[in-house]
Amino acid sequence: MDEDFNVTYLTFGGHVEVEKYKYVYFMVVFFTYILIICSNSTIICLICIHQNLHEPMYIFIAALLVNSVLYSTVVYPKLLIDFLSEKQVISYSACLFQYFMFYVLVASEFLLLAAMAYDRYVSICKPLQYPTIMRKTTVTVLLVLAWLVPLCEFTISVILINNEKFCRFTLPSIFCNNSLHKLYCVPSRALTIYGYVLLINLAFFPVIFILFTYIRIFIITYRSSPEVRKKAAQTCLPHLLVLISFSLLITYNVVIVRLEADMPKTAFLIMTLQLVLYHPLFNPIIYGLKMTEIYVHLKNLLCPLKLN
Repeated sequence: MDEDFNVTYLTFGGHVEVEKYKYVYFMVVFFTYILIICSNSTIICLICIHQNLHEPMYIFIAALLVNSVLYSTVVYPKLLIDFLSEKQVISYSACLFQYFMFYVLVASEFLLLAAMAYDRYVSICKPLQYPTIMRKTTVTVLLVLAWLVPLCEFTISVILINNEKFCRFTLPSIFCNNSLHKLYCVPSRALTIYGYVLLINLAFFPVIFILFTYIRIFIITYRSSPEVRKKAAQTCLPHLLVLISFSLLITYNVVIVRLEADMPKTAFLIMTLQLVLYHPLFNPIIYGLKMTEIYVHLKNLLCPLKLN
């Protein structure tokens, strides 16, 4: 299929407010993107450089932050180009690629959070077995699976979409996400069913596993000393905050697509932007401030004179 999709942003019915403030939107989004790249990359570099951060927990955090950078890069560059263009057009193949990468990275985030939950469970509940269980090989396998499983499952989704017939070519969104289904001539039953399978496999099961794991951790640490409880809270709380934030974001993603027809288009634009504004900044803030070892190195980097 060679057609182009009109990606609706400034083309929201020629919306005056959007057109009027497009340069303001451009600058806000541009500086947000730079901030996302810098904040995530700083913590990734700290984890790579410092030997005491070469532990499974911090390696998973680095992988999560790499995900945030990729997640933003899938959307922001095209979005910035669209802000400055008179007509927002994306080719069919590029739109499909953006959809594919967006959801592969979303799914891998849930699987990385599940791997981190397992790592915390072994560390806190089976400390003597931790070096044996969480070996370098185990960490590598978990990282590969976190990216490979969504890659394979969403490849099938893209193949199914590619076989669909499109009757509309104006996408009711500012980037190619699950609003893509609104372009089909006839709603696809196979795609709907497979979408539920993906949701259960790549979001529901990982979240249930994470919650079960942390409940087990809290039950075991409740019976332990105050020091153990403090350690568990310090290492588990940031992961839970990220999980809650990300789960709400994905729920929000589904809801706003359903509400699109019932709200002003400027409001829909602003709400859609939330999908790519908050979460990529939330991760480095949470892990940079709440993880003690990372915070120490970050403080040394930002305030070297005070510490000397």
